[in-house]
Amino acid sequence: MTRLLVGPFNRVEGDLEVSLEVTDGQVRAAYVNAPMYRGFEQILQGKAPMDALVYVPRICGICSVSQSVAAARALADRAGLSVPPNGLHMSNLVLATENLADHLTHFYLFFMPDFCREVYADQPWHEAAQQRHDPTHGSRSRAALAARERWFTLLGTLAGRWPHTQGLEPGGSTRALEAVERVRLLAQLREFRAFLEEQLFAAPLEQINALDSEAALLAWHAQDPWQGDLRFFMSVSQALGLQRLGPGPGRYLSYGAYPQAGGGHALPGGLWRADSGLREALDLAAIREDATHAWLSDAGGPRHPSEGLTQPLADKAHAYTWNKAPRLGGAVVETGAIARQLCSGSPLVLDLVGRHGGTVYTRVMSRLLELARVLPLMEGWLRALQGGEPWCVSAPARWEDGSGVGLTEAARGALGHWLEVRDGRLANYQIVAPTSWNFSPRDASGQAGALEGALEGAPVRPGEATPVSVQHIVRSFDPCMVCTVH
Repeated sequence: MTRLLVGPFNRVEGDLEVSLEVTDGQVRAAYVNAPMYRGFEQILQGKAPMDALVYVPRICGICSVSQSVAAARALADRAGLSVPPNGLHMSNLVLATENLADHLTHFYLFFMPDFCREVYADQPWHEAAQQRHDPTHGSRSRAALAARERWFTLLGTLAGRWPHTQGLEPGGSTRALEAVERVRLLAQLREFRAFLEEQLFAAPLEQINALDSEAALLAWHAQDPWQGDLRFFMSVSQALGLQRLGPGPGRYLSYGAYPQAGGGHALPGGLWRADSGLREALDLAAIREDATHAWLSDAGGPRHPSEGLTQPLADKAHAYTWNKAPRLGGAVVETGAIARQLCSGSPLVLDLVGRHGGTVYTRVMSRLLELARVLPLMEGWLRALQGGEPWCVSAPARWEDGSGVGLTEAARGALGHWLEVRDGRLANYQIVAPTSWNFSPRDASGQAGALEGALEGAPVRPGEATPVSVQHIVRSFDPCMVCTVH
């Protein structure tokens, strides 16, 4: 048996190390380490409740809006606030802008450059991959960067700035849009739509959203296997067998994305199980954080986040990461765009996962398909804004003792904030981020986390110190390690 320590990973937000046990050219066991501790959960203790809106966006510069949304919802839950429709639409627009930018960044800047590696020099598509996706001079990479830069200007109008916007409050949005601004924002959405339809999909979004099975997808792909970056990714995936690489745990968690004024979510949440092919209602009371293998106190055993404990123990025996191990009913789950698409009933993703499982291919496909699905929703939210109607209700001047929970969907998956107010101050604040779920260590029963399990069986080529298959699997989950341990 050979042991490899892979990391730190480039093109990953934050520090990440993966220890691999390799036998006969395959990974037999993996141990995922989040080696950087930051302590936001401790920093928030004793602060005024509204101060959370200043602190939590600074957990991460990539998904700061997601943290803001979760904090605002936790505070709204504690205060019993009902957000007006304009506030909901604005919150959805701000969050979706960040999430879609994240999908674009992940595909063009984090994931696709790995196919430019010399290890693939013998592949017939390698030269095209370099021309398209080389991170420094690839034509598609440059175009995506320019589109991303223009896309983010939406947040200047919607939320004042990005990252670390202060435009979102427990009661809604502090930014009331004028009619002329809505017209300008619609034009910017159309510009981004044009980029997606010309470069990424090489097809109208409506055509992509109408694909309802793998057979329909493959027939569309066969029309021109190299036209557009989605088809290019599919062709490369078929050549490398990415449909089989990095299988997930078969259980997929989503809290539901983009709440609607009439109730429910644009993308409903729940727990989708591969063994039944069905979505189940989500039992939040079944969530536990297991700190057995974290450099944190595990006093009292696995805890619900509402009673969570974050107490560093840097010399703890048998620990190998700062990340706790979240579990749902004791089971390992995966979260992310793939979970959102499964729980919200995407026919195409349901068929893909039914045939291949949750793999590198289906994770990345889910993120790309979500771009096509959410942009039209944004157009609808923008048109639904009503001038003369309220945008925000005020938070209380005095905070009563009690708890609150705020749930949202970041680009990478389910994000939850649990807080407790006592004597007008935050007595406890616990955050379970998407990467906390996906990159968790083993728990008390020895169950490997979602990524740790997905890495088992990954091929390792002779002489590889940083196996390319491991890179593909890790990037398919798109880790944000700074959010993992706050």
